[in-house]
Amino acid sequence: MAARILDGKKLAETVRAEVREGVTAFKAKYGRAPGLEVILVGDDPASQVYTRNKEKASNEVGMRGHLHVLPASTPEDDVLALVQRLNADEATDGILVQLPLPKSIREQRILDAVDPAKDVDGFHPINAGLLASGRPRLVPCTPLGCMRLLALAEVPLKGAHAVVVGRSNIVGKPVAQLLLAEHATVTIAHSRTKDLAALCREADVLVAAVGKAELVRGNFVKPGAVVIDVGINRVDAGNGKTKLVGDVAYAEVAEIASAITPVPGGVGPMTIAYLLQNTLTAAHARAAGST
Repeated sequence: MAARILDGKKLAETVRAEVREGVTAFKAKYGRAPGLEVILVGDDPASQVYTRNKEKASNEVGMRGHLHVLPASTPEDDVLALVQRLNADEATDGILVQLPLPKSIREQRILDAVDPAKDVDGFHPINAGLLASGRPRLVPCTPLGCMRLLALAEVPLKGAHAVVVGRSNIVGKPVAQLLLAEHATVTIAHSRTKDLAALCREADVLVAAVGKAELVRGNFVKPGAVVIDVGINRVDAGNGKTKLVGDVAYAEVAEIASAITPVPGGVGPMTIAYLLQNTLTAAHARAAGST
């Protein structure tokens, strides 16, 4: 039996509608729109597309979205100064620094400079610490999207064994924390885990977020498991063309799993949707703190 396809694109539309309604209520209460500021340094084509989409998406739900585009040659201190200016701007509720930054700029220094109350990516050490201690404030967007997709699949997480393949601060670690909060038993694995396939076969819920194209094959998956594929990898499609694939060998795994996210159209659309939700959450927290 083929797996149920978890349509992230359709679900993201639902989340955006929820945010749009929330923005309307926020405007009515506080007399202003939530503000999202996105910083792009350099001319990476993929990053340009991502940041334009984020600016457009924020405006479409009624927020004030603005993109700052800086040359790749911009000194680190100038980027830091922009972050500090936005930290001090009362009309700014969310700050997102698009990664990767040019090699001349220390990413961690810039990310750590973002006001934790405006850190809508959830990358600041304070927000990471709050999540780890069970007091989440602003949580990375992709893990939030994964959890909403699991809710769509109606997965009973309490007592389930969840295996997360990937240990990044962006996805692997925070999604593991969110799964723990839902009373799942969580194992974090990675590309160097011994007998990774055998470990993955124990999972009721398998989250693949390691960044290796089609690493998870059919023999990694227990029949009936739910598979969330976070990976986005560009591979050769022949004839000089490329295509996007996930960390999961979709055709193989879809015949075994009970539910699966496609690539593209699965987790990806949820990430921007929850960026908007995080911005609204940050706006409410800041507005409440100033009243």
